[in-house]
Amino acid sequence: MPEHVSIYQLTGMAVLALATVVWAIGLTRVLRRGREAALWRTSASLPALPYQRQTGPELESVQLTPAEHDAFAGLVRQLSDGR
Repeated sequence: MPEHVSIYQLTGMAVLALATVVWAIGLTRVLRRGREAALWRTSASLPALPYQRQTGPELESVQLTPAEHDAFAGLVRQLSDGR
């Protein structure tokens, strides 16, 4: 034991080293358990969630009147003037 180190400092370092080892072991176990749970979840379906659609929604279009078309074109010109 070094002469300039008190027993409290040595005890504190031992406790911190032990806490670090315990934390590392716990973290390893949690990560392993999470990985196993994730693998299990991918094989099981989730009944509460609806099935995803395989195709997108149908495209919609609206016929504009000539006045609406001109107003939209004016709006586009107005917004694109700064660019």
